[in-house]
Amino acid sequence: MLYYNINRPSHRVPLIEAVMKSASEDGALYMPEKIPVLDTSFFEHLTEMTLKEIAFSVTEAVFGEDIPARELRNIIDIALNFDIPLVKLRSDLYVLELFHGPTYAFKDVGARFLAGMLCYFAANINTEIKVLVATSGDTGGAVANAFADKKNIKVVILYPSGRVSSIQEQQLTKAGENILALEIEGDFDDCQSLVKQAFADKDLNEEIVLTSANSINFARLFPQSIYYFHAFAQLKGLGQSVTFSVPSGNFGNLTAGLIAKRMGLPAAKFIASTNINRSVPLYLESGKFIPHPSYQTISNAMDVGNPSNFRRILDLYGNDIEKIRADISGFWFTDEQTRQAMKELYKTYSYVADPHTVVAYLGLKEYMKNNSCTGIFLATAHPGKFPEEVEKATDKQVSLPVSHKATSYSYHRKIAADYSLLRDILKSSF
Repeated sequence: MLYYNINRPSHRVPLIEAVMKSASEDGALYMPEKIPVLDTSFFEHLTEMTLKEIAFSVTEAVFGEDIPARELRNIIDIALNFDIPLVKLRSDLYVLELFHGPTYAFKDVGARFLAGMLCYFAANINTEIKVLVATSGDTGGAVANAFADKKNIKVVILYPSGRVSSIQEQQLTKAGENILALEIEGDFDDCQSLVKQAFADKDLNEEIVLTSANSINFARLFPQSIYYFHAFAQLKGLGQSVTFSVPSGNFGNLTAGLIAKRMGLPAAKFIASTNINRSVPLYLESGKFIPHPSYQTISNAMDVGNPSNFRRILDLYGNDIEKIRADISGFWFTDEQTRQAMKELYKTYSYVADPHTVVAYLGLKEYMKNNSCTGIFLATAHPGKFPEEVEKATDKQVSLPVSHKATSYSYHRKIAADYSLLRDILKSSF
């Protein structure tokens, strides 16, 4: 399987290069040259399959030509050592809980799979790999946990100053000796811009092996397709005309769902649910994509004004707005609407949800006003990661099942959004 540059489709690279570089020299993202459709037998036995069995079938279809089955099963066994349950709220409404991993966020799925794949490649090339990642919230903690103490891998995490929760900050600054967190004086888009500059720096990339653990890396994004199939398996055939509502920031999660649909997932519709960072819902209305500076909200992991993976969605649909609208509807909501919906979810269904999950609930609720379907909204973070907002809305005390096991040391620096500073750090051994 080769992977093409979405800006220059004739430029194709093998999996190891797509994973190790994350993006091409011109900053474009990679996509696989083909998206295989899973066999009919897979869907016939889907309801009988475990999460790990589904994961192997889905990832083997794409990565099987490049990674031996034994290694792929080992990556899955280590990465997916937690449940992803589908919870029924009423006969036509479900929530898929993606927060049962070690950092209590959906990013654990992709980050842990990518960590396993990079360890496999690192062992083969016998050299140090530096992983650079920008986070608006949960990505940083998931990546830090997944890569902590991994041999021959060092991680640099950029996060916007004052825009992540205290729990999120602790998860990414106190993870391990090979993890360095950089608090950037700016917003997430500044962090993402610094990452893009690093990958476009030809001299730097000749000097060090640099890759990303953001969803710009296809091997971080694609494993998220697994849980869409797992959700169908848990419906046990009860779902008709299934619609997924996805809380969306950088749009990797939604892109993974759309890829799952191309592989045969019988999903009728996807909802792009955002906060006031609404560039994609506005595109779906107007046909014009106008990125904007990110706005700070209580659903901070979604505070992205110029989502990278939107380009992958355009590529997936050949830039055809009508085909995109056929599969995706978009809605956006304010913090006040989010707070009210947290109260509503708890009062109506006795279900406690974090702000990101509630945005997905709101999107699905809006869609279902005029459309009959079985709706599944994605719960992307444990409510205990956002106790202040959740407790204020529900009057119910929340906490994480197990407190984060922070190290006694902190690898953390605060720097200006200056690429020359980041470049020097990446070249150092820190």
